[in-house]
Amino acid sequence: MKIHALTAAMTLVLLAACASPEKPSGRMEDVVESRATITALDRSQRQVTLRDESGGEIVVEATDAVKNFDQIKVGDEVVVAYTEALAWEVKPAGEGTPGVSADEGVTTAKPGEKPSATVGRSVTMTATITAIDLAAGTVTLTGPAGNSRTIKARDPNNLKKVKVGDLVDITYSEALAIAVKPVGK
Repeated sequence: MKIHALTAAMTLVLLAACASPEKPSGRMEDVVESRATITALDRSQRQVTLRDESGGEIVVEATDAVKNFDQIKVGDEVVVAYTEALAWEVKPAGEGTPGVSADEGVTTAKPGEKPSATVGRSVTMTATITAIDLAAGTVTLTGPAGNSRTIKARDPNNLKKVKVGDLVDITYSEALAIAVKPVGK
């Protein structure tokens, strides 16, 4: 995960944390989806010709990693979805420990199914609220490595709903899913 994504995640968490009278939690998600139709197949070369929604065509090679290649037919649709999500939860001090953890996963089609795969990764960081400046409308988060970031709240009055020592679990996830769908499905 890039540093700017972590900074953006921390900013979003703080903005959201200031919006609820309880210790806040929530999730934001963005999904970008693209579809293409298979217009030609060269099985011997494992090449697939795809026409996108704007009419443009591209030839791609399906490597040996693509399971069930023989299930693909002209007219099938290829759907690609990229998902980014940010989840957060503010909790009282003592209900966790600052730290970072990561999780990755891969799934592929079962025998006999149309080809598909999903690759995902998530990183969770627990930071500590180390300062709140009501006059300036800011809050400071300190990560597990000791790095701090001061963030300005959209509504400084909401800073009264969190306190120094509270922990913020921030999980950034991204996933890429590719699936071949039968004609008319």
